[in-house]
Parts: sequence; structure tokens; C-alpha cells
Amino acid sequence: MNQPKTGRRAQAGFTLVEIMVVIVILGLLATMVATNVIGASDEARIQTSRTSAKVIHDAITMFYTRNGKLPDSLEDLVSTEVKGGPFLERLENDAWDNEFILRGETRTDFEVISMGPDGQEGTEDDISSRKKDE
Repeated sequence: MNQPKTGRRAQAGFTLVEIMVVIVILGLLATMVATNVIGASDEARIQTSRTSAKVIHDAITMFYTRNGKLPDSLEDLVSTEVKGGPFLERLENDAWDNEFILRGETRTDFEVISMGPDGQEGTEDDISSRKKDE
């Protein structure tokens, strides 16, 4: 009735090689996901700043329509002291927490600028209310 045990007992668990393969695969997947998420975050900041610049641009256009001139500063858009104001509920910074800049002196040549990720005006990464979406 008792049978002798022959051969190896069935092993439970994983070998070191199997665990290492799983770790490498997880690392590769994490790298791919992180790269895509970081890229999407940067693009979202750019798009948010572009949209905010256009909203401010539109508020300046409304300001001009009511007052016949451009505002002296962007703060005029949130002021209740100006004719027809306020034109914006509040004045927000861009996605990198820099203030927007108003450039130009006439209704046809003004633009609202975000200094972009580097925070420096006049560089290639600036975002303008005049530039078309790319």
C-alpha cells in the first residue's frame, strides 16, 4: 500500500530568471508610460496657455470696443473702474506661473504673449495669441 516516492517533488514558486524577466518587462512598460505621460503633460500646458492667451486677447478686443483704446495693462481687464468692466473675472498666469504680456499699441497689431516653459521673453518657445494652432 505504501508506494515509494520517486523523482523530485513538484516545486512551487518562480525561478530567479523568471522573476528577472518580469521585472525587466515591467521596467520597459513603466518607461514607455512615463515618456508618454510626460509628453502629454507638456503639450497640455502649452495648449492651456494658448487658450488662456486667446481668452485674454478676446477680452482686450471687447475692452477696445467699449473704450476705443487698448488697456494700459492687463489688470484693466479685471477692474470695475473702467467703462464696461470687468472684462475678465480674474487674470490668471500661464501654465508655468508667469504673467501674460500685452504687446502692441493698436487694435490691429496687439498680441498677448506667454513666455513659455523657459520663462524668457523673445525666445522660440513663446506662445502668442496671434500664432495659429500647429
